[in-house]
Amino acid sequence: MLTDYPELVEFLPCESPKEWVQWALENEELLLIDHAHCEKKAASTAMNLMYRYVDRENLLHKMSQLAREELLHFEQVLKIMKNRDVEYRHLEASRYASGLRKHIRTHEPAKLIDTLIIGAFVEARSCERFAVLIPHLAPEISKFYKSLLKSEARHFEDYLSLAEEYAGEPIDERVQFFREVEHQLITEPDVEFRVHSGPPQAA
Repeated sequence: MLTDYPELVEFLPCESPKEWVQWALENEELLLIDHAHCEKKAASTAMNLMYRYVDRENLLHKMSQLAREELLHFEQVLKIMKNRDVEYRHLEASRYASGLRKHIRTHEPAKLIDTLIIGAFVEARSCERFAVLIPHLAPEISKFYKSLLKSEARHFEDYLSLAEEYAGEPIDERVQFFREVEHQLITEPDVEFRVHSGPPQAA
């Protein structure tokens, strides 16, 4: 599934643990609910960037498009949930996003660059997780996740290209720093299943 996106595969530090994949299949309802939350948060992140950086024309254009797409995906997840009698409810967020964001530098433009790099990792990981789940899911969900791969990969590219554009210098070292953080978050065990959680904690 991911052979069409070699840059995305190279960007991520590791594949999703097989234990996480099995955990997801055992928690299909939670997968859908948290996925809906993820799409809503992704739209919110894009909107926040638009409000914060009003002088960045390319950012405004790409984040506007991204926010619309994420909200459409949110609506599509809700439709699937309704078809399967899954009630949308509040969930505590996983440690993934907060674990990345706690390393954001506080001065500009470093703050923007770090935020954009994190956005690239979130989108790339989402794409990878959908791809590894597709062969195992019910046809309705599998077809939907397959339809998301292209847009998630493009969102990854948009975030990364914006980071490179606004940094004005190479960002390789900063990307590597967040790659190591992401690897730890994805491979360390979690108590609660989420779209971006690590594998289940041993009983």
